[in-house]
Amino acid sequence: MKEQISTTKAPGAIGPYSQAIKVGNLVFTSGQLPIDPASGNFAGNDIRTQTRQSLKNVEAILTQAGLTMGDIIKTTVFLSDMNNFAAMNEIYAEFFAGTVFPARSAVEVARLPKDSLVEIEAVAAAS
Repeated sequence: MKEQISTTKAPGAIGPYSQAIKVGNLVFTSGQLPIDPASGNFAGNDIRTQTRQSLKNVEAILTQAGLTMGDIIKTTVFLSDMNNFAAMNEIYAEFFAGTVFPARSAVEVARLPKDSLVEIEAVAAAS
């Protein structure tokens, strides 16, 4: 049985999807754009700021589900430009300091919603 996970501390779904779905001990987040849920706008125009906000949004959803960033087992990072990989990676590493890094895929895509520089989704497992 699947359970919808929703929080106002991350941007609301802007289409026919959920912020996250929990199935058994797994939580699957939808891709998180770098939108500040308080303002509804991008947190900034640079890759570092946008990566930080996307990961804060993932973190808020996981918190709602009773999980932490340390519970993430897999992420997918979508970048509008692979030249931003190193800068994204610096911020990404901050969110997983002191934990076992999750498995990850990082891909460049032709375009992201709202012309974002990054979008991040995650799969987490309850211990």
